[in-house]
Amino acid sequence: MTKVSERLNRLSESATLAMARMSRELKEKGHNVIALSLGEPDFDTPNFIKESAKKAIDDNFSHYTPVPGMIELRKAISEKFKRDNNLDYSPEEIVVSTGAKQSLANVCLSLLNDGDEVLLPAPYWVSYSEIVKLAEGNPIEIPSSIDNDFKVTAKEIEKYITPKTKILMFSSPCNPSGTVFTQSELEEITEMLEKYPDIYIIADEIYEHINFTGNHFSIGTISSLKGRVITVNGVSKGFAMTGWRVGFIGAPLWIAKACNKIQGQVTSATCSISQKAAETAMIANPSEIMFMKDIFLKRRDLVLNKISEIEGMKCNVPQGAFYLFPDVSYYFGKSDGENIINNSDDLCLYLLNSCYVAFVSGTAFGNPECIRISYAASEENLIEAFNRIKIQLEKLK
Repeated sequence: MTKVSERLNRLSESATLAMARMSRELKEKGHNVIALSLGEPDFDTPNFIKESAKKAIDDNFSHYTPVPGMIELRKAISEKFKRDNNLDYSPEEIVVSTGAKQSLANVCLSLLNDGDEVLLPAPYWVSYSEIVKLAEGNPIEIPSSIDNDFKVTAKEIEKYITPKTKILMFSSPCNPSGTVFTQSELEEITEMLEKYPDIYIIADEIYEHINFTGNHFSIGTISSLKGRVITVNGVSKGFAMTGWRVGFIGAPLWIAKACNKIQGQVTSATCSISQKAAETAMIANPSEIMFMKDIFLKRRDLVLNKISEIEGMKCNVPQGAFYLFPDVSYYFGKSDGENIINNSDDLCLYLLNSCYVAFVSGTAFGNPECIRISYAASEENLIEAFNRIKIQLEKLK
């Protein structure tokens, strides 16, 4: 009898990918499924980026590149960090990977030993906890509340710090809540962290260009944290380049070298054509892609308005990304006569199977009373989806 490793048994299937799989299965059976579960922009990659990739193909840019990425791309990322974020990472402190997910895994595998603890303000992206487990660390959830815009304070974080704490990992704008930490809030957290010099910070900024506050602040710019912040970013969300698979880190040189060493034994460099496309994206003026943010903001307001018409669905006003994370605990314990809703997992399955709208339960994000809604979809589909679920939820008594 074949047995998989204990390492694999410790991991959970990605909740977002699991819901996407179930949605595909229903579509294959002929159902008109509206999938609001995946975190993928519904825009196409901008033409000026696609043209650079076509040119790279014609120029036969089809050979291996250095493991951390071609130097031209790393220089472009270094300049992007300075231009957009006031971050000072040299090209040698940058590692380009096959998506930001690999970047996160590289860092955790480089820093964590068995039993080290990683603080995860909840809600957090589903793969954070599983990546920590893969690296033999222990994910430690720090709860938050929708009433406080899903933000945690310095005092709340400090309560969970122990001698085993190695990393604080968070995203801003946040997936799944859309929460954006302000400069003053991050400075308050930094002041607390100054007392704990052995804790590193992984700042996931993949949604920086989808920020409705007009002011994205990078915690890595705070001088007292110099040498302790790993900034993670990529081209998937802001540039609508999910399938190109390019993520990257800016990190202290010794961490960058460690990630390079791990990546060299697992995947080596990411796709050479994708790297040329990413270089074009990094060089571009961010104004080239701001039209997507403007459309996302319009959709956010549309969905918030639709949610306000649904009894019992409580939602904050997210300031970034393209998600809503409403509290749906009002429906727990209710039934349509056949199905009993015990939790958000039940509610998501109920809506998927009854009216063919796919969301993701908040359980995997650390907030089981919520569901994640992606509004990276057409206005027509968003309106139709919420018309369907309003009718279906009214059946729960």
